[in-house]
Amino acid sequence: MLAAIGMPRGAEVCAGVPGNRMSEEPAQPTAWHCLPADEAATRLTASFEEGLADDEVASRRAQHGENRITPRPGKGPLLRFALQFVQPLVVVLLLAGVVTAILGEWVDSGVIFGVTLINAAIGFIQEGRAANALEALARSVTSEVTVLRGGGKQRLPSTALVPGDVVLLAAGDKVPADLRLFRAKDLQAIESALTGESVPVPKHGDVLPQDTLLAERCNMAYAGTSMISGQGAGVVVATGDHTETGRISQLIAESPDLTTPLTRRMAVFSNWLLMAIGLLAALTFAVGLWRGESAFAMFMAAVALAVGAIPEGLPAAMTITLAIGVSRMARRRAIIRKLPAVETLGSTTVICSDKTGTLTENQMTVREIYAGGVRTTVSGSGYAPSGKIGEGHDVIGALRECLLAGVLCNDAGLSRSNRHWEVVGDPTEGALLVAARKAGLDERTLQKLFPRLDEIPFDSARQYMATLHEIEGVRLAYFKGALEQLLPRSTSMLDGNGLAVPLRREEIEMSARSMAAEGLRVLAVARLTAGSTMSLDAINADASLQFVGLMGMVDPPRPKAIAAVRTCHGAGIRVKMITGDHAITALSIARQAGIAKVGETVLTGRELALLDDEGLRGVVRKVNVFARVEPAQKLRLVRALQANGEVVAMTGDGVNDAPALKQADIGIAMGLAGTEVAKDAADMVLTDDDFAAIEAAVEEGRGVYDNLVKFITWTLPTNFGEGLVIVAAILAGATLPITPLQILWINMTTAVFLGLMLAFEPIEHGVMRRSPRPPGTPILDAALVWRIVLVSVLLLAGSFGLFLRELAQGQSLAEARTVALNVFVVVQAMYLFNCRSLTLSALRIGLFSNPAIWYGVLTMALLQAMLTYLPLMNRLFGTAPIGGSEWLEIFAVSVLAYLVVGIEKRLRVAAASR
Repeated sequence: MLAAIGMPRGAEVCAGVPGNRMSEEPAQPTAWHCLPADEAATRLTASFEEGLADDEVASRRAQHGENRITPRPGKGPLLRFALQFVQPLVVVLLLAGVVTAILGEWVDSGVIFGVTLINAAIGFIQEGRAANALEALARSVTSEVTVLRGGGKQRLPSTALVPGDVVLLAAGDKVPADLRLFRAKDLQAIESALTGESVPVPKHGDVLPQDTLLAERCNMAYAGTSMISGQGAGVVVATGDHTETGRISQLIAESPDLTTPLTRRMAVFSNWLLMAIGLLAALTFAVGLWRGESAFAMFMAAVALAVGAIPEGLPAAMTITLAIGVSRMARRRAIIRKLPAVETLGSTTVICSDKTGTLTENQMTVREIYAGGVRTTVSGSGYAPSGKIGEGHDVIGALRECLLAGVLCNDAGLSRSNRHWEVVGDPTEGALLVAARKAGLDERTLQKLFPRLDEIPFDSARQYMATLHEIEGVRLAYFKGALEQLLPRSTSMLDGNGLAVPLRREEIEMSARSMAAEGLRVLAVARLTAGSTMSLDAINADASLQFVGLMGMVDPPRPKAIAAVRTCHGAGIRVKMITGDHAITALSIARQAGIAKVGETVLTGRELALLDDEGLRGVVRKVNVFARVEPAQKLRLVRALQANGEVVAMTGDGVNDAPALKQADIGIAMGLAGTEVAKDAADMVLTDDDFAAIEAAVEEGRGVYDNLVKFITWTLPTNFGEGLVIVAAILAGATLPITPLQILWINMTTAVFLGLMLAFEPIEHGVMRRSPRPPGTPILDAALVWRIVLVSVLLLAGSFGLFLRELAQGQSLAEARTVALNVFVVVQAMYLFNCRSLTLSALRIGLFSNPAIWYGVLTMALLQAMLTYLPLMNRLFGTAPIGGSEWLEIFAVSVLAYLVVGIEKRLRVAAASR
């Protein structure tokens, strides 16, 4: 057994650390990071030298099961398909199908049921991919691993691990379970998917305080993370559902599938619509009986009214409008996985964004260099070597030596693939190569000219790396690492011309503090002139160094993200940053991106943990930057915002983001850097990982919602007008002006060839200058309800008036009904142009800005001509040919309706602007 690692003061007691309990689960998770490694092994009955015996492995596997995340039971395909039919809108459509079947109109009934099935199939397919997050979690930790068992090394699948197994780690390995490390040599891990930390994390085996945050537990290695350098070993302390990844799985499973603002509004709207139709049909039946009509005749009249009042085309229109929005968003690099999510973006009031890779490039970039007593800025961002050092002056003296040291004392590589620059190795070292290229220093050329003769690898205890080279006949050792390690050993420094001058310690420290305050990660560079045959091992650890410079780097905000944040603020949407990175870095990036203003503070995960739910609800109203946040805390933040009535969009790319993505009203995952877990938990995936795509998607979402409202405002007057015509005929004791079959013709054909053309309307100007709709706002406001009533009355007056006029002039019932039917269709066609914008005239937005409108109107005109003049259609639908004078009357009524609505729209807009 390895010698015990000394326990630091304050770590003697670890809450939740039980005794040796291999036969039962602990009451609460063990805080393994605050135990010495040998004590952890004792509690697990493990041996660092031998590993577990085969019989012990079998016993523990029987107790703990395989090292995989347990799939949670979900809805089966039949249940998911059946649930598509219980939505209020679909109930409306099914009711229309039942009514037409009762009437014996099997063709029309079949059409309605066919539309219902198509809607259900689309929803079923979309939702089929929405429940895969837990399976992706299980896949994310499945790999092969080197294990010590029975005193020998074995290569096993990660699912075979049990608590107490000793795992050997090397660069490139994926961590298979949660490990308490007991040996680490130059070991560094990439944990951004779990913690949000944007740079590699050095690992060690020392004891840590009990309250150490997850992202700072450097003596632990967590399932699903990856090793980027070094070697190490650890003992398995948790497998499967008990790992940190397993805990996240549980959080995902516990997050409910939320309804979107659109589905909530449509549910309320549909319920009111059903109630109104039912009451109107019942009233019609009662009035007819009171007037002495037969019960059968009144029942058929009530059925006709119901058929007319139900907007059969609404569910299909909603689905198609959303689908068109999906297509438009795909062209703007946003892929929608769930149809209602299209509109949810338009309702969003708060966007909670991860920092790394979303607001930032996820590519470390040198922004500032201190060398020769001068601070020099570096332009450009990301791994593309475009930009310049300073104002383009010559790179000489200490500045050149600083860049040269960054290239030679470096293990990373820079390459270009598919027009994208990539770093192989440590992102921090990659940033140094990019900075050197901006000065014309190519790492491949320099490494050939000055090959590495010796090296001291980076070590977390030493906190620096050193390499030895021969340059112009002189052996030079370059050091790169923490300032607190290199500055105390420095006795001189290089000036701007590359000459040795006395060390200006205070100036260097002040520059380092200034860089750190700006959120830059600071690396120090120094050098040492070695003897002609001296190796690095022969250099005294206390040898005096010559200080060369400082390099300040950061994962910079994307330029497009800065503009997108500004646009979101202009649209009334607040943007908040929630990250696992350090507080200073997070606040600096937030200020650069425009998320936080000067003077605003950051709330850390440690501070957040001290707040109860009520206190957190108050804090999220004021604070815009949250740092060092753990997965469960991200979930709390989203829930607190929702409790305040916000519609929350959450972005993320890591395993740690998945629970919050699922809880948010719309989860947005990164397509390039995102884990499969995050993508499967999300409603939308950004193909280029750019925050600017969110702004574009919000704009599209608002456009989709506008087009849905336009369709509803257009279709309801027809349905209400048809109902009013039936009621008026019954009250007047007259024959029905239109039959149920004619009503179905009007509703189905106009919805497809006229109404659906509104789904192709381009986004109106100024949509991103409007404030978000409050979550409780109904689909139709009072002004639109008034417009619907106005057009319904115009349809009633026009169709019923001309119907009575034709009968009075001796025309047949079929001719009079044909006139009334065409009044509905032609008024709808003219009103369609009114509805292209709810505030502007058709002339203002351009008569031909939506060509689909004209295609639809021409198609509808052809269909109406066939209905009116083809003998077959006359027999099927009870119509008859009409003359030119009747068409003039129909068009006169339609133009009058168009002008009345246009005047009403203009007066309302003028009143609102006062």
